[in-house]
Amino acid sequence: MGGLSGRQRASILNPLPVAHRVRASPVQYLRIEKAIRQFRVILYGVRILSKSDDVAEKTDVRGVRSRKYVPGLAAFKFRPRPDWSHARAKAMYNRRATSIPELSIDTVYYEDCIEGMKRMPDECVDLIIADPPFGLNFTGKEAIYNRDSELVVDGYTEVQGSYWRFSHEWISCLPRIMKQDASAYIFSSWNNLEAVLAAIRNSGLTTINHIIWRYQFGVFTMTKYVTSHYHLLLVVKDPDNYYFHKAEHYPLDVWLMKRKYRQGERKNGTVLPVSLVAKCIAFSSEPGDLVFDPFMGNGTTAVAARGHWRHFLGFEINENLRPIIEENIRSVRPGSLYRTYKER
Repeated sequence: MGGLSGRQRASILNPLPVAHRVRASPVQYLRIEKAIRQFRVILYGVRILSKSDDVAEKTDVRGVRSRKYVPGLAAFKFRPRPDWSHARAKAMYNRRATSIPELSIDTVYYEDCIEGMKRMPDECVDLIIADPPFGLNFTGKEAIYNRDSELVVDGYTEVQGSYWRFSHEWISCLPRIMKQDASAYIFSSWNNLEAVLAAIRNSGLTTINHIIWRYQFGVFTMTKYVTSHYHLLLVVKDPDNYYFHKAEHYPLDVWLMKRKYRQGERKNGTVLPVSLVAKCIAFSSEPGDLVFDPFMGNGTTAVAARGHWRHFLGFEINENLRPIIEENIRSVRPGSLYRTYKER
């Protein structure tokens, strides 16, 4: 190969003029790139100086980029590690004990969560999903929400007194029950966001991401912008040691997810989409983990956890929601919503 002329070498590295090159599929492109890199190693002694999942950039010995960036190629090649098979996920789920001291898992207890968390043992949960009352004097039956108030279950309890105190009381309970590598996702409206952030800091937890969940509608307004988002705070116990399973190649912190209308169904005043909770579960837990929800509402966290080979535990203060929660949980079999990355 050392006897090749400069033109011959150029023809190997760029076998067709730009005007005559054909469009290749991603797989074909990878094969071509691999062959070209092999020739470059032989001809010019090219070596890999760095490797990035986002760009997979190659450089030669002079530090000059020698591989053209191809939009979408890294995303095409991305695979989460690990990507548990159905059998593996089921086995991990079945290995988990069915109870912890004082409490049974895969169970919703109908009591105040602050009192309930006092009965939970230290470092027993892997992930927390919390959608607390927002302190807006909200019942879900208000005419501005354009819904049949008869389908909204009575008994929704709004925060009484200081929202700052309420936020501190329940968030300060989280660090003790979280495992060292556990995470929590806390929902908040913008109205009381400052109180939630202060409670997180004062409890010794660390905010890793401030996620915005944007949905497709909001209450009509005349004198201000329509609110069509929630804040979702990813917080951890140990910022140097928390579990994060990168389930997407380029996970943004703005989530565009629709809220599905559930016409004709009895429900709590607010209902989170199962897909939204499932995304939190996919990124911050693995099959067999215990997902805890202190404000169970309609049981969405239980449904998402059970359907994705996770166990659940939660509290709900509104006893009137018991039939709805139990029916929703019965409607999903363990693992029935689970998909490997290749199947998505």
